[in-house]
Amino acid sequence: MVERGKATKGRVARAVAGAEQIEIKATVPNHQIVPALRRFGLTASNDEERFIYFFDTPALDLLGAGIIARARRVIGDDHDSTVKFRPVVPEDVDKQWRKYRGFKIEADASENAMVKSASFSMPVDKGLIKRVASGKRGVAALFTAEQEAFLASMAGREVDFAELAVLGPLVAQRWEIEDPACPWPMTVELWRRSDGQRLMEVSIKAPVVQAAAAIGGFMAFLAEVGAERDRDQQTKTRWALEFYAAKLARRRPAGKKKAGKRGQPSRAGGTSPARPGRR
Repeated sequence: MVERGKATKGRVARAVAGAEQIEIKATVPNHQIVPALRRFGLTASNDEERFIYFFDTPALDLLGAGIIARARRVIGDDHDSTVKFRPVVPEDVDKQWRKYRGFKIEADASENAMVKSASFSMPVDKGLIKRVASGKRGVAALFTAEQEAFLASMAGREVDFAELAVLGPLVAQRWEIEDPACPWPMTVELWRRSDGQRLMEVSIKAPVVQAAAAIGGFMAFLAEVGAERDRDQQTKTRWALEFYAAKLARRRPAGKKKAGKRGQPSRAGGTSPARPGRR
């Protein structure tokens, strides 16, 4: 029986206050990935293919501080880089960032929790992500001065890009789909790591005024189509970062110093170079 009354009045509204939209996510258990692809007719011929790179220290210090830095190569489309923080208190985020088209504050919801995040994305020149991944350019080249200022203001300190390693890439397939039984368009993402392991996530986005209805409606839709709850549910980002950080640790001899002098590039997957000049 669904709890109702004074105890629940305004609960969702308070949880999403200050966010511009809500994104509701559900992880698909591994054994249901193939049936899900078949049900919705999702194939490599109708997907959007992406290569996703993360940047963090080998010890994942950024992730531990609630910071995500990433870049995306979208085949046949624009490339971008993003700095994201979670959790955030919307009223504590400086309003100056709202003037940028690539900035947003949203509430991320799952079956288990809801958290607000602030992210700032900017376009990246084609070819640049590959050069950074190969060690020909430094990680800092992917992020604009505005993104760095946002990063510093949110983190309370400047991040040394020379400390960051290139983690990835993840190969991602993405589809936008609709179903008559679900009032909101759905996004399906299938991520694949270099060890062949996969993680599928299904999500919807809705205005915050629809948050309560969207959460309940989307979960009801998933139950109706027979989607099981993923007992090992985790965010795609942590699932990817922990794997690639462990892979990096296995390649780095114990006690080895950082590769390369400041200003000199190191190979992807190792410690990234100090900041070069802007592109």
